[in-house]
Amino acid sequence: MNHTILIVEDEKGIRETLAIFLRNQGYSVIQAINGKDALEKVTKEVHLAIVDIMMPVMDGIEFTCKVREEFDFPIIFLSAKSEDEDIDKINGLNVGADDYVTKPFEVSVLLARVNSHIRRYEQIIRLKQTTSNSKKLVVRGLELNQDTKEVFVDGRQIQLTAKEYYILELLMSYPGKIFSSEEIYETVWKEDAISTQTIMVHIRKLREKIEVDPKNPDYIKVVYGIGYKIEREK
Repeated sequence: MNHTILIVEDEKGIRETLAIFLRNQGYSVIQAINGKDALEKVTKEVHLAIVDIMMPVMDGIEFTCKVREEFDFPIIFLSAKSEDEDIDKINGLNVGADDYVTKPFEVSVLLARVNSHIRRYEQIIRLKQTTSNSKKLVVRGLELNQDTKEVFVDGRQIQLTAKEYYILELLMSYPGKIFSSEEIYETVWKEDAISTQTIMVHIRKLREKIEVDPKNPDYIKVVYGIGYKIEREK
């Protein structure tokens, strides 16, 4: 994967030297001379930013505040050593920076930190993609993950039998739709419904597991003479 690093530094010598070393490491580089310039150049293709704190027009603190409204890539602050170094570091981390390097610095040390943050950022992206690609059914505080076959009620995982799970999955797939006992049986058991008494038993057990008050259920409602449904709202 080709990673892009944004360098935000008003000192041309430092900016161009960093760009050379980063390109030698295989990174693409975007250069900006201050925070305002950087905001105009930042895109979703940026994977990390190296940002000087003290710059004209817009400093690193203001830039970070603005960029954090939309982007979450790692930001490494650069700052000259001074009496206010600790205050700068605290302010930087508080507004959303991920790391802090004091000038003058060893380029090899900065590169090591860049590589480390890029690896962690990639892991976060992969985790987000895995989570977003998972198939979930959500009805209020009830959540069913079709990939992992896990069910949660208000964040608390509950254990269901296979048949209980598939009944709940059917109902949650169509919130508000009424299913007769015959339809539930034939869909879950995949055979003709001879007796639907077992559906009543499974619904009762499901309610005991997912409802705060099984006798006055919020989720699984009975429509007398017709069947069962998952209620969209209380």
